[in-house]
Amino acid sequence: MILYGYRVPMMASLLIWAVVWEIVGQFDLTMMVPPLSNVLVRMAEIVPTPSFLDALWITGRTFLLGNLIAVACGVPLGVLMGRSVLADRILLPWVNLFLSAPLTALVPVIMVIFGFGETTIVLTVVLFAVWIIVLDTRAGIRNMTPSLVEMARCYGASEAQAFAKIYLWAALPEILTGIRLGFIRAVKGVVIGQLLVSIVGFGRLFEIYSSNFLMEHFWALILVLFFFAFVIAEALGHLERRVEYYAATRH
Repeated sequence: MILYGYRVPMMASLLIWAVVWEIVGQFDLTMMVPPLSNVLVRMAEIVPTPSFLDALWITGRTFLLGNLIAVACGVPLGVLMGRSVLADRILLPWVNLFLSAPLTALVPVIMVIFGFGETTIVLTVVLFAVWIIVLDTRAGIRNMTPSLVEMARCYGASEAQAFAKIYLWAALPEILTGIRLGFIRAVKGVVIGQLLVSIVGFGRLFEIYSSNFLMEHFWALILVLFFFAFVIAEALGHLERRVEYYAATRH
């Protein structure tokens, strides 16, 4: 970002908000917003504790499993919608509906069907992540040049071979974009699932901190989640940039 002829790092806005947060906290205007410096100290205290590590393991396990299911279902479904006009007309309205719907309201429905266990939390993660993966995969397939498919048919490739060797690689930039956005949405999904379905993992810590008005602990946990989401987004964004050359070979 260029400001008055000087290059300003993108992280500068975060530093400005950090300073504002610290000032508001130091004035002690409300107990809900403690100073950022206190929150960072509390973060360093709670991260090594057994309760945090146990919550991290539970949350990470359900998060990873839910995203693996979302990718395994979303990518083939997106390919199908991109390749079949009939499937696209049937499924696209539903995909758009679930993408724009308030998914939190659907969590109790999943809870009634599958109970209060970890299965419901995993399905909540899938519900939050899968739709954007489907749409981005569909966009990538639709951006493919028809000559790639024609070449595969000329060489006698089956649908499975075309899927593994043509469609996935040609749509890889969009697929990775969908996975990145799906992972970010899944962070919200796993916390909502743990809060509404079964008070475990980070959801349990949020419940403890908020009910006991431990706001420094509460904000420290939120910052940890923001950090995880940022790391995931940056890692997948870096991977996207590494495979951008595929986009140039599709046309």
